Amino acid sequence: MSYPDPRYARDSGEVSATFRPQDSGPELIYPSGTTVDYLATGASTEGRFGLYRWNMRTTPGGADPHFHRTISESFFVLSGTVRLYNGQEWRDGTAGDYLYVPEGGIHAFRNESGSPATMLILFAPGAPREAYFEGLVEIANGKELTEQERAEFFLRHDNHWL
Repeated sequence: MSYPDPRYARDSGEVSATFRPQDSGPELIYPSGTTVDYLATGASTEGRFGLYRWNMRTTPGGADPHFHRTISESFFVLSGTVRLYNGQEWRDGTAGDYLYVPEGGIHAFRNESGSPATMLILFAPGAPREAYFEGLVEIANGKELTEQERAEFFLRHDNHWL
């Protein structure tokens, strides 16, 4: 494995970093109380990755087993207990635990602990996941979709359910 081809060709560096204060507030709130912080979107990283902080409340919830064809997904538990599915078994992940899922890998996550839990979710490359997350909120808030619309929504966002 080697370093990728250079993407920056100038002789000196530049001021281009972005900073998101911890108290910025969430970009998304699910009806369950789960909030999502858009730490780095695919658009803001020029498609390199997307990074999101998932703050789950005590209400059970999460994603059922599925896979993606175009993106890998990583989970890093910051606090609480998150049940992580690696395609074979569910494991209780606690602070510091990490799960990497390459393209095509079956995975899922849930907070069933009855206590709040927080994790980071990283997608690479940086797909436009925000539209997917926001669409899920609309569905949770009662937006009705036909079976065809539902299938197209999940296909458009590279979610393939088992």
